[in-house]
Amino acid sequence: MTDIIDELQWRGLIAQTTGLDALRKAIADGPITLYCGFDPTAGSLHVGHLTQILTLARFQQAGHRPIALVGGGTGLIGDPKPSAERRLNSTETVLGWVESLRGQLSAFLRFTPQDENPRPNDAILADNAEWLSGINSIEFLRDVGKHFSVNQMLARETVKSRLDGEGMSYTEFSYVLLQSYDFVQLYRRFGCTLQTGGSDQWGNITAGLDLVRRMDGNEPHGQAHALTTNLLTKADGTKFGKTETGTVWLDPESTSPYAFYQFWFNADDRDVIRYLKVFSFRSRSEIEDLERQTEERPQARAAQRALAEELTTLVHGAEECRKVIDASLALFGRAELSELDGRTLEAALSEVPKTEVAGPVAELPTVADLFARSGLTPSKSAARRAIQEGGAYVNNVKVTDVEARLTEADVLQGRFVVLRKGKRNIGGVVLAG
Repeated sequence: MTDIIDELQWRGLIAQTTGLDALRKAIADGPITLYCGFDPTAGSLHVGHLTQILTLARFQQAGHRPIALVGGGTGLIGDPKPSAERRLNSTETVLGWVESLRGQLSAFLRFTPQDENPRPNDAILADNAEWLSGINSIEFLRDVGKHFSVNQMLARETVKSRLDGEGMSYTEFSYVLLQSYDFVQLYRRFGCTLQTGGSDQWGNITAGLDLVRRMDGNEPHGQAHALTTNLLTKADGTKFGKTETGTVWLDPESTSPYAFYQFWFNADDRDVIRYLKVFSFRSRSEIEDLERQTEERPQARAAQRALAEELTTLVHGAEECRKVIDASLALFGRAELSELDGRTLEAALSEVPKTEVAGPVAELPTVADLFARSGLTPSKSAARRAIQEGGAYVNNVKVTDVEARLTEADVLQGRFVVLRKGKRNIGGVVLAG
């Protein structure tokens, strides 16, 4: 089996463990079963979850058995935020989100194919509602609650920050008991001996590990372990996984494949190699080669392109990735705009300055007006200068008349017109209706 610990260390993923030597030995004696939990706090996972999902996938590739745990039970409570109380969602809403997350997680891990016998390291998809939803509260307080010290719980950083502010409900205060009990249940049911998660989950994870020891004495599956990954930050100080339009989701209805691709393609040169290590399955030699290319020819954006293509294919499939690449080429005149489907074109234009107009095409303002209205130029006079200087394009065709107007033939897919100023500045017109 691949030395997964060395692999994770090289990729800069390991933040904390309960004992690296003991974990190495358990893995060497393995294979082991490990898990990571994903609470349904929205209808989709986002790029911030990819670190954990792909860490499970790396363990599976190394011969170990991953469990992706969807929090159908804990999602009704919510992991406490450091600043304010979470809004509780209805049972129906959470159940819907659970199903969405199940589908997304299934795309990243290898499960047993239908009508085939399971292989030793086929992934398991579990839902903690199975054991939490029917639990007896008296038994839970007696059997689980007695193992938790209120003093230790009050010392947790999230609890302290909340108590120093608006306070915390007992509902959120008790979350750690529920998550810890997950570890016990997975230890008993599947022989799971390792929990992974982000470094912000260290307290919850180690509480679960301690509960396995207290309730089961680490028997019969041996000592339980914990491993957390580093939380990603961006070199420019902005939050990873956010753009000007908000969170980057894995669901194509929430974040289009085009916008998803652009998120990775626009990665800062200072960040892209780190992202490749964390999110890509490329080998060390391939990533080191891309690092050299970034240093020698940063304008080629070879590392960004490799990262964007790999992740868009992984999340949305090869066909969607091809459409995105075609759209990128077409916007800049290197492929035919007319060959793009409406959904891809709409997604591409959602990321650029644009204006929405109504009325018959013949009655629309001049092209110069549309350049200014879209924000592609600061004014109509600036748009007229761009036309006079040969730097204005409609659907990649150079505009030569400062009084030019759109025609029906300029409208793509019945609604869209692509504007371009110079080589790189893209804008758009969207016809209402």
